[in-house]
Amino acid sequence: MAQTIQREPAILRRKQVEMRTGLSRSTIYQYIKDGVFPKPVPLGPRAVGWIESDVSEWIATRVRIARGGGQQTT
Repeated sequence: MAQTIQREPAILRRKQVEMRTGLSRSTIYQYIKDGVFPKPVPLGPRAVGWIESDVSEWIATRVRIARGGGQQTT
């Protein structure tokens, strides 16, 4: 019987999101405002982070769009 191992969601901080996506801080927040980028989750009173799998899926979607495999919504 195969055993399924569940991974805890990993959190990326803003600088990590910038590095992974190549987007600037202002572009990330504009995309969030436009509804085309994952919203951050609160980590504390003045700290937020993004779920790594959400960011990875956003990147994968952008790649599919760039390669003609999907349609961009914005």
